[in-house]
Parts: sequence; C-alpha cells; structure tokens
Amino acid sequence: MKIFSRLIIFICLINSIIIFAQNYPQGYFRNPLNIPINLAANFGAVRSNHFHMGLDIRTNSQENLPVVAAADGYVSRIKVERYGFGNAVYVTHPNGYTTVYAHLNKYFDKLDEYVKDQQYKDEKWEQNISFSPNQFPVTKGQLIALSGNTGGSAGPHLHFEIRDTKTEECINPLLFGFNILDGIAPIISGLYWYDRRFSTYEPGANGIVVKKTGSVYTSNVIQVNSPQISFAIKAVDKANQGFNLGIYDVELLMDGKLVYSFKIDRIHYNDTRYINGCVDYTKFVRDKISIQHLSNLPGMKLPNYSSGSDGIINLSDNEVHNIEIILKDVNGNTSRLTTKVQLSNSSEKVSSNNRTVSPNESKTMKSENAEISLSKNAVYDVVNFNMYEKPDAEAVSNSIVLNNPYIPIHDFFSLKIKTNRKLTSEEKDKTVIELNYGSDKNTIKAKWNGDWAEGQFNRLGTARLLLDNGLPSVSPSWKEGTLITSGPLRLKGAAKIGDIESFRAELDGKWLRFARVKDDFVYVFDEKCPKGSGSHTLKVITTNTAGNANTQTFTFQR
Repeated sequence: MKIFSRLIIFICLINSIIIFAQNYPQGYFRNPLNIPINLAANFGAVRSNHFHMGLDIRTNSQENLPVVAAADGYVSRIKVERYGFGNAVYVTHPNGYTTVYAHLNKYFDKLDEYVKDQQYKDEKWEQNISFSPNQFPVTKGQLIALSGNTGGSAGPHLHFEIRDTKTEECINPLLFGFNILDGIAPIISGLYWYDRRFSTYEPGANGIVVKKTGSVYTSNVIQVNSPQISFAIKAVDKANQGFNLGIYDVELLMDGKLVYSFKIDRIHYNDTRYINGCVDYTKFVRDKISIQHLSNLPGMKLPNYSSGSDGIINLSDNEVHNIEIILKDVNGNTSRLTTKVQLSNSSEKVSSNNRTVSPNESKTMKSENAEISLSKNAVYDVVNFNMYEKPDAEAVSNSIVLNNPYIPIHDFFSLKIKTNRKLTSEEKDKTVIELNYGSDKNTIKAKWNGDWAEGQFNRLGTARLLLDNGLPSVSPSWKEGTLITSGPLRLKGAAKIGDIESFRAELDGKWLRFARVKDDFVYVFDEKCPKGSGSHTLKVITTNTAGNANTQTFTFQR
C-alpha cells in the first residue's frame, strides 16, 4: 500500500513538473497596441511555404498607430527589408523571451534617428542592426514604433511574435494569457482520405461530404479501396474575429484509440518550411484550399508538432471502424467529427517508375541537356518524378520541365542546363536561369561550368536559360524639372527579365535614402532636401539580375 501511495505521489509530481514546464507567464506581456486585440491571423496559420509565426493584429485599416513595448526590456535588434517584416523591432526581456513587432512605418524618434544615421553611413537602405542592453532600454507600455504596412504585408496591421531568446523558437503568443474574447469552436468544412500504399500525391485526396448535426460534425460511412489510409481535414478557427484563423490542436482516434495528434505551440524559423509536409500542398497551390494532414508524411521532420503514431491507418479487415476527430483552440473551445470507415474491395496501388524520388534518399536525374540533384531532405512523400525537355525559341536552351509546381521541395536542389548553342563569354555573363512555377517566376544569374549553366532553386516548375541584354529602369512620378512642394519622390522600377537587384540614388552627388516598397523606390522629403532649396539633380543607378546597369538622371525643384 505504501509503495502504491508513493507511486501515486511520484506520478503526480512528474505530472506537475510537466505542466509547470509547459506553462508560460500569464499577464507578463501586455497588448502591444492601445486598442483591443482583434486578430487577422494567429500562430500556426497556413501560409505559402511557412507557418504563420505570430499574431497579425488588426489596426482598424489604419497606419501609424502607436506600438508599445509588451514588457520591460531593451531593443536588441532592428531590421529594414523590402519583403518579410519590412521595418521590425526586436525587444529582449529579462524573463528569457524576445518580442518582435513588424511591418512598422517608423521607429521611436531616437531609434529612428540612429537607424537613419547608420543607413547614410553605410549608404544602404536595408539594415540588420543589433544593440547592447544599455543602448535603447524600454519600459512596459513605452512607445517603440508606429504601425504600418511595410515589407510583405497585404494591408495595415501589426505582426507580433514572442520568441525564446536562447533558442529563437517562436512560441504561440496566445499561450501567454492575452485577453482575447473567444467563444467559438473551430469550424469543420471538409474531410479527406488518402491511399498511403504509395504516396499522398498519387492518386491524391478523396473528398468526403461533412455535415453538422447539432454540435457534432458527421459524414456517411467512408468506403475506401486501400488497406492503408490516412485522413486530412479542412477547418478554420473564427475566434470571434471574423477571420479564418489556423487550427491549434487536433486529435484523431479510431475505435477509441489515439492514432495521431498535432498541437502548434512553438516553431523555429529553420523548420517553418515543413508546413509543406503538414498540408495537402497540391490542393493549397493549385486550388487555394488549406487541408491539414492528420498523419506524418515520411519526410516531414518538424519537431514538437505531432504525437501518437504516424497517423497511417491499417485496415486489416472489412469491419466498420469508428473514427473521431477532435479540434480545440487555445481557449479549449472544442469541435468533434464522428464518422465510420470500412475497407471495400482493394484496388491496385500506384507503382513506382525509374525516376521515383523517395524521402530520406538523395537522387540525381538527367535528361539530354539538363541535370537535377535532389538531397535526401528534398521530398516529403514519394514522387514519380517526370522530367523532360521541349524546344524554346525565346531561350538559349530547351525548356526543362521539372515535374510540376504542385509538388513541394523542402530544401534547395542543384540544377544544370546546357545551352543550345555556343555562347561567347560576354553572352554567358548576361545569361540568367528562369524558373517558372506558375504563380510567379524566380530568376537568378547563371554560374558557369563550361557550356553548363548552374543554379539552385527550392521549387519545381519549368526552367530555361535566357540571354538578357536589356537595361533595368525607373520611371519618376513627377515631370522633369517640376516644382515639388509635397508628397514623396516615387520611382517605379522595371526589369524585363528578373528583378532590380541593386539601386543607388544620389542627390546632387550625395547618396539619398530611398526605401524599397515592393517594385517602387520612395524618398520622403527630410533635411537632406528641404523646401526652398532650389533645383536638384537626381542620379539613379539600377542593376538587374543579369548584372546590366543603367544610369538615369532626373531634375526637379524644391
């Protein structure tokens, strides 16, 4: 009896330690805005090639709202970049966490002046500056910036993250006790099953109609033709906000036994691309539908994400089995889907070909004029890789079809393409590799090994070599020599092939700070060009992906 009592005490102690270790300080961090938190996106929401790593807090469609420090600490870092976070502030706190505030318009005055001085010193707009604890200390609630719409933002809002300072893992901010009203359970709108004898990519998703009966979601008995299957679910969390937020916690049970579960508590930026192994990538890219797997794909190695078995269900009989799927948000609001599954007549499985690429195995494949080398981490599931060439009159190579853009690649692969004619050294210096993946293009400058151009990409599509003798350019928003009394100077950039890789502006011979806003370059008038300063000459030098440089000169009066 004493042994039993001690065992119970020991188990309770262990459970208490585990619970304590998973607790995060409640009430330590305040709302980073002075308006109620209204979410446009939550932690773990599905994004293109990454999980959403924080909270998107709405700013009532306005810019320049005060952004304040969520707790005492110091500004440890700032970033200024074209895409991504745009203008961002990192505040490190004494409790082991760092908060991040992104898409900002402006830093607080002293910090903004420091960054500006550094930009002029470096003659470079993009910055990534680290600070010591005594340079810019802040207190809880202190103004640190003004909200905005910079970087990879589609509308005014504040992106807010909480990170483990030591590991730099992003942690779900909703675990820290922010006061956000939420009484709505996750909403389920679809259920899918996959034949797992070969790959989730072939033959792909099988949709199941889901209906809500009372408080429970149900479907008809699911008849499957494979003894090995897995499930995926289409669901959103509304959280009283009106936006489609991501799912936090899911459990899958068969006949009352846990088969698979995932919970999105913390993710490192080094691992965020594993999102492509957690969702039906084909559906996401091709059909714009977000479906999350309730199983592990063999090449999905995201730590601290899933538990239970791998989620693959083995149906060894023709009996009817009970399936239950439980979804929860951070506040514990719960939805349930109950259904049944039964193996009917088994069909033939998809077979592999001589170019099958498997997870955890590197592979090199060749065509007559191209070669692709995939690492062992390249694919999440088995792929029957289809690679072929076709003539291309616009290019100095054939077009190389690399399977299709609906299959994800986790890391960078090496691609080699041979030219279809002998190029001079000058032509080689102006050659780029273009990868078209349907929704966009990625263009890089070619590296040469004899007549073979080499480059690295992390998406599939159609690649080709292009000779680019064109010049990049910018177009001013003002007429030549005009008097400008208000508003910024805006230059619209253009490059026929690739992108403008570098930009330099000089006002009357001195470097002038233009911000990169998507494809535009913007200068907001300041003491470098005050009113009444007379006539000015603006020289702009742009360089494109191929390395072609163009110098343009514009005049205006102030």
